[in-house]
Amino acid sequence: MTHSRQNRRQFLASALGAMGGVFGISACQQAITSESAIIPDNSTALPTAPFTPDAELTEAPVSLRAMPERPLGQTGLVLPVLGLGGSASPLARPQDEAEALAIIQRALALGIRYFDTAASYGPSEGFLGQVLPAHRSEVVIATKTSQRQYDGAWRDLEQSLERLQTNTIDLWQFHALTYDWDLETLLQPQTGAIRAAQEAQAQGLVRHIGVTGHHNPDIIVAALQRYPFDTALVPINAADRHTQKPFITTVLPVAQQQQVGIIAMKVPAYGRLFKPGVLAGMPEAMGYALSQAGVHTSIIAAETVAQLEENVATAQAFHPLKAAALADIERRTASVWQENSFFRRWA
Repeated sequence: MTHSRQNRRQFLASALGAMGGVFGISACQQAITSESAIIPDNSTALPTAPFTPDAELTEAPVSLRAMPERPLGQTGLVLPVLGLGGSASPLARPQDEAEALAIIQRALALGIRYFDTAASYGPSEGFLGQVLPAHRSEVVIATKTSQRQYDGAWRDLEQSLERLQTNTIDLWQFHALTYDWDLETLLQPQTGAIRAAQEAQAQGLVRHIGVTGHHNPDIIVAALQRYPFDTALVPINAADRHTQKPFITTVLPVAQQQQVGIIAMKVPAYGRLFKPGVLAGMPEAMGYALSQAGVHTSIIAAETVAQLEENVATAQAFHPLKAAALADIERRTASVWQENSFFRRWA
């Protein structure tokens, strides 16, 4: 049996109230990193004791140069070209809490304003919830649900709101669409998870709705053609260009036509692209992804604060690569595309 909208409101009101109450909704749009950077006008924060980092983690940014920014489709958000990924890093490992909190705090200090996580990423939402509420008006929080049906999606959303200690998710994404049945189940008007997203939007619990996928570009295209999703999170790297059906050539043209915000993931293929004879490092991996027409930002996880700083420095120095440089990167990945497209086999 499905729950009513009123029951969901009551649940969230009591759950959030138990965490300390909700501040009044702001009527002002908040800047992310520049005067043109917009966050929706009803962002609120929950009172919480923020994580206090060690002194060295709050030192001046890597450089005084800001990261380039781009509008995220038609969402009204303008984001730096690099966000922090919440999986496959200390953020997703319970035993690495101290390192995870240090990475999140340092990311804020370095100008990162987009934080990606998911209900299924272990402690990731909870770690972000220890730090981000004190900076809520400055950040964009994106999380995901792997649920395809109404009740399951609502349960994930309730859990995400509690863990993140916020009363609004900026971007709620349907995670890892792979098969036809994923999309069919999701889009059922009465029983599908899309109904939960629509209700959550109407209640102000979710601002934007997106999809993600790492396996089947055709499903992402079908999703964008059947529903006005705001964003898509997809793999964008030079190895994927050599697959039988690349995300770059399959998804990006459709997304551009419909003005869908594109977030690049798997940018360095978990570092596998940095093997000898392939890519020289993050400048080439990030440069390649962000130089693709229609890509607006990227998410990359960091194992350490030092690695995070290197990634931010790369983003600060980013300039679109010329055609010759892109072609050279594609040439060097031609013989290793299979091992660097391992995520295509996830299902």
